[in-house]
Amino acid sequence: MTTFTNKWEALADIKDELAARDWFMGTSGNLAIKVSDTPIEFLVTASGKDKYKRTSEDFLLVNASGIPVQNIDLKPSAETLLHCAIYSTTSAGCSLHVHTVANNVISELYGEQGKIDFQGQELIKAFGMWEEDDILTIPIIPNHTHIPYLAEEFKSHIHANKGAVLIRNHGITVWGKDGFEAKKLLEACEFLFQYQLTLRQIQSI
Repeated sequence: MTTFTNKWEALADIKDELAARDWFMGTSGNLAIKVSDTPIEFLVTASGKDKYKRTSEDFLLVNASGIPVQNIDLKPSAETLLHCAIYSTTSAGCSLHVHTVANNVISELYGEQGKIDFQGQELIKAFGMWEEDDILTIPIIPNHTHIPYLAEEFKSHIHANKGAVLIRNHGITVWGKDGFEAKKLLEACEFLFQYQLTLRQIQSI
């Protein structure tokens, strides 16, 4: 298969896995995978599609500015500029953005702090943190409705080829070297969020 086809299938498989977790409520969320480095081109989910179904119109190819490469009727997801920020800043190959109850509640509980820290949790190893005193910090940024402004603030928190950023009462975006790593980071974050919420609930009893 061609690189384009391989990337399409890889992103479609990730979409299916995340859909099975019920992480695409109300057509929310968007996924992207890089197809070319020079020039930068990547597949991104088409806007308004039912992500619980697998079709030939799930993704479209866009350039480094998020503009469709081909003249088609599909529109890229609203948060495509977040993916553009990742690919223009890092060597990441895949980025995922999902809205879950857990990540929304966490972003609200810790939103005023502008971040949430995790230490001593096994799953921070997904981010390459192996020492006992390592701290995973996930930034939380405001949910600006003007996407270009949101993308600029989001970009200021991209400091490595893999990472995660929460948007308050909106969702989380993660990125990694490929689809496997990005999905691993997303799963780790969602576990940590659910753990923190469960722990707070138990402690309040």
